[in-house]
Amino acid sequence: MRFLLLGTLGTILVFPLPAQEPAIRLTRVASGLSMPTDIQHAGDGANRLFLVQQGGRIHILKGGAVAPAPFLDISSRTRGGGERGLLGLAFPPEYARKRHFYINYTNLQGHTVIARYRTTSNPDVTDPASEQILLTIDQPYSNHNGGQLRFGPDGYLWIGMGDGGSGGDPQNNAQSKQSLLGKMLRVDVESDLTQVRIPPDNPFVGDSSYQPAIWALGLRNPWRFSFDRATGDLWIADVGQNRAEEIDFQPAANRGGENYGWSLMEGLECYRPACSAAGLVLPVLEYGRSEGCSVTGGFVYRGSRSPALRGTYLYGDYCSGRIWGLRREGERWVNRLLLDTELAISTFGEDEAGEVYVAGHGGGTVDVITGAGAPSVAAVSAVNAASGANGVVPGSLATVYGTGIREADGVTAATRFPLPASLDGVSVTVNDRPAPLLAVASRAGLEQINLQVPFEIAGADKAAIVVTRSGASSAPVEVPVLAAQPGVFTANGTDAIVVHHADNTLVTRERPVERDEFVYFYATGLGAVENSPGTGNPGPRNPLARTRSLALVTLGGVPCEVLYSGLAPDFAGLYQLNVRVPAGAPSGDVDLALTMENVAGRSAKVPVR
Repeated sequence: MRFLLLGTLGTILVFPLPAQEPAIRLTRVASGLSMPTDIQHAGDGANRLFLVQQGGRIHILKGGAVAPAPFLDISSRTRGGGERGLLGLAFPPEYARKRHFYINYTNLQGHTVIARYRTTSNPDVTDPASEQILLTIDQPYSNHNGGQLRFGPDGYLWIGMGDGGSGGDPQNNAQSKQSLLGKMLRVDVESDLTQVRIPPDNPFVGDSSYQPAIWALGLRNPWRFSFDRATGDLWIADVGQNRAEEIDFQPAANRGGENYGWSLMEGLECYRPACSAAGLVLPVLEYGRSEGCSVTGGFVYRGSRSPALRGTYLYGDYCSGRIWGLRREGERWVNRLLLDTELAISTFGEDEAGEVYVAGHGGGTVDVITGAGAPSVAAVSAVNAASGANGVVPGSLATVYGTGIREADGVTAATRFPLPASLDGVSVTVNDRPAPLLAVASRAGLEQINLQVPFEIAGADKAAIVVTRSGASSAPVEVPVLAAQPGVFTANGTDAIVVHHADNTLVTRERPVERDEFVYFYATGLGAVENSPGTGNPGPRNPLARTRSLALVTLGGVPCEVLYSGLAPDFAGLYQLNVRVPAGAPSGDVDLALTMENVAGRSAKVPVR
């Protein structure tokens, strides 16, 4: 049996989804704190949470209780209030051996200080005389100090710096190449404990016009940022000015140098007159003043207690108390309101096991977040397996994205016909009919199910989809049922998977298609066929299962002769189109377009010689 893993990442769209009922709950684990600003773990196996308080103290939560004596007290070195005080804490890799850590605070003059401290022989107590100041960054105003410290997967210390304050970045710090304000900084503080070094692969090393510690610029106040512990991706929540709060996303593979736009832009719109977005990295999500006024970044959930949250970026708002979940599902970012709280959300935290916590600033509380144990899917996450368009076509292949579907990275694929109704403990029903499954997969935290939509739902306007795993079922989601929704399968979201008919080899740029050559390619969503094999069974060979309507195929705008359009033999739910390359096709990378039942699919590229 041949197998295709379907679903690729491409253009990103954001779909806001209101929660019909609370999707998470909060359980109080600490109270009586004074203005908590950060929650950290040391990664040393001791299962402690370190609760940072703005006035200058850090207390340890262990075994369900907060220790009365502080782990660290620098209240004589800072003044907590407004946006100043003790703002951040970070533990280096191998902390259990090193026994030193880092803090971010504003000193009595209001300037940012990054300092290293060491513990005593008692791991719950810090030596107050061990302070080693590594960086002091002047702050022109009292606000927008940033405050987050975090060691990245690369072992370097990352520092989020606000633009220096006031309003509208009057000194243009965020866009200044020589200012450390309004930036994400990346420094080496571990290879030589006597000095701060610049990582040699920082993006502006060797360019004298930039401060070499800068990793990214164009930030207003990145109060909280985090790395996905599974993928290494960077998430930055940047507090807005008057119009919008934003979430910025940097894939782990990126090498830095991003410009997130402030103060040329605020979110997705111009802040300065007649700005240009050219060369800027725009946020993956923004929200306006009706939803809140100060975004607080959180974490991508990677714990085990709440499988339905897995892979979801949890974040909130200081003013409205709302907590949302944002996740990437194929070609979409899906955002969902999870809970409306009364908290002034100042920070989120993550323990050693990946469970996530949230702090209430004024109330001095810390709660652990838990979600439902059942899988979670959204209506916009049930899509055409080739095009990523929302909706399903009877008999065709579809992809359902969600969370709580598969814990481990990898693929469980069907190995027989008819296709099974359950894989890896997962099953799907479409209008109460079992859907045959091709695969259940998780790749870099993106969970999906590839399935065939039952032929039997033909004639319905809507399809109710339910995902069940280990006896727990998701809430049903409704998607439109379409007669046709053509989608061409691609290798990378752009290049069509086309095969030379003569020798069954893939078309490549090294061996493009020739005019008058016979080729074939794969698609789905072409609708009803003659000689249907039945749900879950492979396309027949004799006679073939041809589409009832004729497909229209063009290459570079020139119509192709279509010799066959129908189910691909030996596949379930997959369509094959055999065509002749037109003599008048243009050269180069040209558009392959497919239309069925007067519905046009998204085009894909094919190299033509």
